[in-house]
Amino acid sequence: MNAVFLDSQTFSDNISFAAIEQQVTALTCHPTTMPEQVLDRCQNADIIVTNKVVLTAEILAKLPKIALICIAATGYNNVDIEAAQKHNIAVTNVSGYAGKAVAQYVLAQMLEYYQQTTHHNTNTVQGRWQQSETFCYHGNGITELAGKTLGLIGYGCLGQAVAKLAQAFDMNILISERPYSTEIRRGRVSFDQLITQSDIISLHCPQTPDTTNLINAKTLVKMKPTAMIINTARGALVNSGDLLTALENKQIAYAVLDVLEQEPPPLDHPLLCALQTNKLENLKITAHIAWASSEAQQRLINLLSENIAAFKRGESLNRL
Repeated sequence: MNAVFLDSQTFSDNISFAAIEQQVTALTCHPTTMPEQVLDRCQNADIIVTNKVVLTAEILAKLPKIALICIAATGYNNVDIEAAQKHNIAVTNVSGYAGKAVAQYVLAQMLEYYQQTTHHNTNTVQGRWQQSETFCYHGNGITELAGKTLGLIGYGCLGQAVAKLAQAFDMNILISERPYSTEIRRGRVSFDQLITQSDIISLHCPQTPDTTNLINAKTLVKMKPTAMIINTARGALVNSGDLLTALENKQIAYAVLDVLEQEPPPLDHPLLCALQTNKLENLKITAHIAWASSEAQQRLINLLSENIAAFKRGESLNRL
């Protein structure tokens, strides 16, 4: 079976694809693939590996040889699943590979904000400690995580991994019920209660019609003015315009975004423009890297190879 990887550049250079190569006759890797290149590159393949390259119904109808599509991610909105089923093409995804990486990212961002390590290093670099009249130079205040309330929206593998680390810091954990649910499951709180009571809110839920723009002007105004929000899930969970207004008006204290509505984002994205013009000191944006520890990336590739092996045995591992 011949396999083609349409966007291998979505993985770091140090990641090995050997596990996939062992399951196929040949693996052809393309760093990136434009929509108009998909058909030509997949004509002789039995297996397509894609992270974000879109496979539409029109494309799949023209690829009768394809037997398996391996999505190198958890989300699968880039593949027309119904069309794949119509053409008897198996589709698999991967999950459970990034819990440790995302949890580490979330805790790192909380620690940076509350511990102010970059600020205190800057004080030393700029000579303020050396000129101090006492043995330490205080600068910005340091606040303990212990006793702070962390609100988790989404409590799958990623949310649970974050909770485990947060508990080690003696933080209080709130788990949100679904936003529009009329029943509160045991161990959870209503969405409104979480929004109003949390010191830090961390998003780990999928993007659905109910969660798109979940964080908007109405929810932001209910948060504590000292609240911090971290989004490592999907960019469209947060209304960027409303968040920008809330940060400018100090409705909330801080926001960390690892995802935006469009990726890569346009140069004129309002939040990026605010950062680049130094208009906001209470916002940090990273380039969708919370998941991307070397270990997590390699786990993903290894899990993907297991999907191929299972398919060859006639099994349905991680089948969508």
